[in-house]
Amino acid sequence: MRYSTNYDIGERKRGRGINEDSVSISVFEEGHRDGYLGQSTDDERPMNRSTAAFVLADGAGGHDAGDAASYIATTAVAERLAPVAIRAARSHPDQFDVDVDRSVLPEPLGEEDVQTAVEDAILDAHREIIRYAAASGTQSYTTVVAGVYADGHLHYGWVGDSRAYVVNAARETIARLTKDHAIVQEREDAGDIDDVEAHVHPEGNQITRALGGSGYEDPEQAAVEVDTRSVRLYAEDTVLVTSDGLVDAQTNAPDLYDEYVASDRSEAVAERIRDAVVTDDEIRDVALGATSLDEAAREYVSLANERGGKDNVSVLLFGDSALPVTPESGGMPVRDADPGVDVRDQDTVIITDN
Repeated sequence: MRYSTNYDIGERKRGRGINEDSVSISVFEEGHRDGYLGQSTDDERPMNRSTAAFVLADGAGGHDAGDAASYIATTAVAERLAPVAIRAARSHPDQFDVDVDRSVLPEPLGEEDVQTAVEDAILDAHREIIRYAAASGTQSYTTVVAGVYADGHLHYGWVGDSRAYVVNAARETIARLTKDHAIVQEREDAGDIDDVEAHVHPEGNQITRALGGSGYEDPEQAAVEVDTRSVRLYAEDTVLVTSDGLVDAQTNAPDLYDEYVASDRSEAVAERIRDAVVTDDEIRDVALGATSLDEAAREYVSLANERGGKDNVSVLLFGDSALPVTPESGGMPVRDADPGVDVRDQDTVIITDN
């Protein structure tokens, strides 16, 4: 299994802010019998089994609030999900043609079991952040994308507007695996705005769900709605998990929005906006053009800063060439959480009942 991470405070905040993003990945790689470490070649493919638990969080609230919230989220969720990933590998010795009586093995986890584990881990982190907020007297919030990669599938959940994508090199496609919990997403879904407006809309900084709170809520009863999914992965896939700093890089978004509306949404201005922001197509092209995951991770951070660097940016990428290859023909499973919805841009503001 290959993986890489990178993160940066963002060009606009450099020297006058902090990085409230946090990222973690726990990898369990098991080699046995015909397994070996290394990349695939034309004649042979690695047979090691890899599983992983990953978490990325984007905090809001500054010192002792957003940065603490994202730290709690990545560490608490990882602590709970790493054993789930290992159990998923341990319960299938048959993949190494090892005959072990099931009485000494853990029960295999189904898709719903892992999704439930992801949801429970995120809920536990939500409650820990509320406890922190109560003890520190702060309002502490964070987004989160977290999951388990095991047995050729990605099981994941999210709250907020941090995202996960999968880029397939064999078919040169990108699929957005998450759907933003955000005002702009809701307005676009309702048909109130088009995809170009969604890139630069003034309300693009407002999310509708987050982990944490002000500390006044009873942490034992606190709840947060977590969206969960599972998708199949292939050898040519690269999974990208990112904070909104990648797609929220454009500092001139409000002016571009006004110009687009004033032009009666002309195609000429729409093209200028697409050139100014970071689009899904560009995200795909970086992954396809990079010679390594490390290079891609660096390029994503550089791209965000070149487009304005309006916010902290963090990325996590991984792939596993031991998986089955992408089908050469025929249909692929639908992996987009919401096919056809484009990216949008702004800073993060939490929308609460208060």
